[in-house]
Amino acid sequence: MAATLILVRHAAHIHLNRILSGRMPGVALSDAGRVQASRLATRLATRGVDLVRSSPLDRAQATAAAIAAAAGVAVETAAGLQEIDFGAWTGLRFDELAGDAEWDQWNARRSAARPPGGESMGEAQARIVAHLDAVARDHAGRTIVLVSHADMIRAAVAHAIGLNLDNLLRFDIDPASATTLVWGDSWARLTMLNERED
Repeated sequence: MAATLILVRHAAHIHLNRILSGRMPGVALSDAGRVQASRLATRLATRGVDLVRSSPLDRAQATAAAIAAAAGVAVETAAGLQEIDFGAWTGLRFDELAGDAEWDQWNARRSAARPPGGESMGEAQARIVAHLDAVARDHAGRTIVLVSHADMIRAAVAHAIGLNLDNLLRFDIDPASATTLVWGDSWARLTMLNERED
């Protein structure tokens, strides 16, 4: 038996599209993000959510809290959903990273590159896949919302559909979007990608 896993990217935050927040603490949702989280929570409440799990970061926790409140369930914090460790890039503006050779390599060759002092994409993918395997095994037949981060969700989708990590940027995972995977014992199927309110 499989579990239905709804992978949610946290709603818009105060650094969105300006700063590589990574694992920085205290990065709150923006005003627009709070509205997004509320609307997303209302949509997901109709799907029979049994449990909400979240990355420990503030922006994910705030998004998860809105979803859990609307669904009438608890939030659990899970390290497996944590953002990639971007090492020395954490907190830099994207315009500071533009043209950096290591940054360009990271965006072209995710299978081989590593942020300076950080985590490789392969390591991040192994971490989230192990977490999703455990969730599906422990909650077979149930619907679980997992609030995480764009590249982490991309990594899970890539695993499910057999996409090479070098091709991760070929699809979007927008703020406050929901991506649904049906996850069984040693298999997974993508049923919805980057669902969002337009």
